[in-house]
Amino acid sequence: MSGRPVPPSPATRASRVAPVAAPESPGVRAALRNVRRTVGMQLVAPLDARPNALGASGSLDTVLAATVVALVGFGVVMVFSASAVQATVQYHDPQFFLKRQAAYAAAGLLAMWIVSRVDYHRFYKLTYPVLAAVGVLLIMCVVGFGHSGGGAARWLSIGPIHVQPAEMAKVALVIWLAYSLAKKAERVKTFTVGFLPHLIVAGAFMLLCMKQPDFGSAVVLLLLTFTMLFVAGAKVGYILGASILGGAFGAVAIRFREYRYERYLAWLHMDEHRQDLAYQPFQSVMSFGSGGPTGLGIGRGLQTLYLPEAHTDFVAAIVGEELGFLGVATLCGVYLLLVVRGVRAALRAPDDFGSFLAFGLSTMFGVQTLINLAVAFAILPTKGLTLPFVSFGGSSLLVNSVAAGILLNISRQADPPAPRHAPSPTAPSEDADDSDTAERAQAPEVAA
Repeated sequence: MSGRPVPPSPATRASRVAPVAAPESPGVRAALRNVRRTVGMQLVAPLDARPNALGASGSLDTVLAATVVALVGFGVVMVFSASAVQATVQYHDPQFFLKRQAAYAAAGLLAMWIVSRVDYHRFYKLTYPVLAAVGVLLIMCVVGFGHSGGGAARWLSIGPIHVQPAEMAKVALVIWLAYSLAKKAERVKTFTVGFLPHLIVAGAFMLLCMKQPDFGSAVVLLLLTFTMLFVAGAKVGYILGASILGGAFGAVAIRFREYRYERYLAWLHMDEHRQDLAYQPFQSVMSFGSGGPTGLGIGRGLQTLYLPEAHTDFVAAIVGEELGFLGVATLCGVYLLLVVRGVRAALRAPDDFGSFLAFGLSTMFGVQTLINLAVAFAILPTKGLTLPFVSFGGSSLLVNSVAAGILLNISRQADPPAPRHAPSPTAPSEDADDSDTAERAQAPEVAA
């Protein structure tokens, strides 16, 4: 044999030109797909949760944003339609409430845009400061600093601005529950660690709301707590037991508080009290009835002459009169879309904190809308809760806009749904792909 080196085979040259990657096992691929989710989950555990670079640069949920903007714009129109008569009589300016609601709407949309650009992980460190600040504001309302209106001291006057701490308490409680439930993880199934502390904090906020008195906000806080505990995996038996105790406490609070019990009896016998305690819900039902299928038209409703506070808690009744059944059904559909998009953001959130936060805020919108509409239809006694984004009021609109901004930021960081690769019966195997690659690499050698 000669000393000439043996030339490499075509297969060897092909492997040098186009090396074939080693096939990955399913376990490796699954681990790689879960890298970002694992990193996101680690943001929940430590107290130094770091902001995400996608917090301000990702694409937000345009459907959710458009839904909120549409509700805010619709609220400005309906507040003007429902308040023009009262504004003319009381302030000699038919646009008195319109100007204020338009200013609140502009401030709310600006706040929503700003918050949507702030990474929601920053709220992780602010959980206890926000909770404590809102608790102090609630205590100030109770101890005598509250501004009275409608028989309740629910507002704090800061110059010309009136702040309603009960609205802030809903968002503050949701943030704290999301923080605590995400931090405790599997321990949420225990009673002393995962259930009782959340019930104590929520109960303290509820008692402060009851002392104002604000029974409706207390009910919303209770429902928010139970819903988030259920989503987090708390034992259903604990939730059912606490629900029974909460129902018993509510019954006692109604029965042994004279004005609540009288309002409850008036609601049961509305025909007998339609000129006194049941006047407002009775006129609200009349508004829905007079609207018919399509309504009388914007600005043509007559119940604004008779329905007290038509632009606040009972604005849905004016919607029913002026836009009819179709208008109310469309409004309900828009709120349903708002909740669905919020739940969608929760399901796609990169960590448990974002998921619980989105679920809680979506529940807040849904529960408050249901209670407000139920009161307007006289299904429930009068509660004093606003219709989110539509009713007149700066505190409610600003707080709800901030909550919507948090939802939008969570949607910016949402995990895209994993693509489904359905195996094709005619798809070539990995061995066939490797042989094709080798043949393509050998083709130039044969031609040479």
